[in-house]
Amino acid sequence: MVATGPHRVLKDRRTKNLCKRLRPGDIALIHHTDLDVTAARALRDCGVAAVVNAAASISGRYPNRGPLLLLEAGIPLLDRAGDAAFERVPDGAIAVLQDNTLRLRTGDCIQGERLTYSRVQELMEAARANLSEELDRFARNTLDYLSQEKSLLHEELDVPELKTRIAGQHVLIVVRGEGYREDLAMLNDYLRDARPVIIAVDGGADALLEARLRPHIILGDMDSVSDAALRCGAELVVHGYAREDRKDAPGLARLKELGLDARVFAVRGTSEDAAMLLADALGARVIVAVGTHFSLEEFLDKGRNGMASTFLTRLRIGSKLVDAKGIARLWERRHLRLWEVGLMLCAAASPLVAVFLLSPAGRNWLRIVSVSFGLHFR
Repeated sequence: MVATGPHRVLKDRRTKNLCKRLRPGDIALIHHTDLDVTAARALRDCGVAAVVNAAASISGRYPNRGPLLLLEAGIPLLDRAGDAAFERVPDGAIAVLQDNTLRLRTGDCIQGERLTYSRVQELMEAARANLSEELDRFARNTLDYLSQEKSLLHEELDVPELKTRIAGQHVLIVVRGEGYREDLAMLNDYLRDARPVIIAVDGGADALLEARLRPHIILGDMDSVSDAALRCGAELVVHGYAREDRKDAPGLARLKELGLDARVFAVRGTSEDAAMLLADALGARVIVAVGTHFSLEEFLDKGRNGMASTFLTRLRIGSKLVDAKGIARLWERRHLRLWEVGLMLCAAASPLVAVFLLSPAGRNWLRIVSVSFGLHFR
């Protein structure tokens, strides 16, 4: 294998925090068991030269696709380097990745397993064999949480007052999840015609700004959204976690440091659940979801033990909630393109043209035209 480097090595146990510091050409040293697609995409988008994982990128719990995404992007992945190696490498060290070894300029060497495409496929196939057991565990946890959180279906929510009017409006909720770019690209006609209120969930704000769209509201823990996005002019709503004895809003501290005002919405569940509940409670007519999580793999990627709050949230909202792909198809059928309109007009006009040409007036018009062009018409 060709050596990669020398490059700067940056490390962090939280991959999303590391991505805020990475620059193109860096080597990312992470500690991320079961590397998920969202984290892998963030590393890829940072333009890293290589990724070294102290933990197992595929532990065998389920067939996570993060490592595959990195390899498909041509990014080398050194796996299972170990916790001791993670602690030993100084943040900002200069190193070369060669075969199964990360060689530091100091002479220290970190060993691991250089993952190949075939090796990743082999690990994923083995993980699929364990998926049934993981699904059983996930289902049991979901049912346990459902019995504890079933009040979410009917409890009154403490909804903050917002400047943005939502009542009677379409609301677009954007999460930076799997396929969000494709979903946004399909919604151009819908965005132009419906002009929905746009709620970004954490890093979804950066996804919108990349697509040259500005959110009206940013809601979340505020731990995976950039300072620039927080300052884009959107209303800020911190997701507070409602507990029996208190309500915590850990994301509020960061906004105070940035000198930004925010409201708190305390509710159980994930931040994307909170965004849907907020839109519903404030009277949204339709809620369109972009990049939200609902498959087993996505929940396992996010480290969830169950999906009770998400299931209950969707039960509470009911038919208001529409997936972005569905609304895009409906809107495409509802709005005809110019050439389609032209064909319809031509088809509708053809009988009238035929009747006119067969009438005495029409035949006289054809004689005049034929004479002008030197033709003979009878």
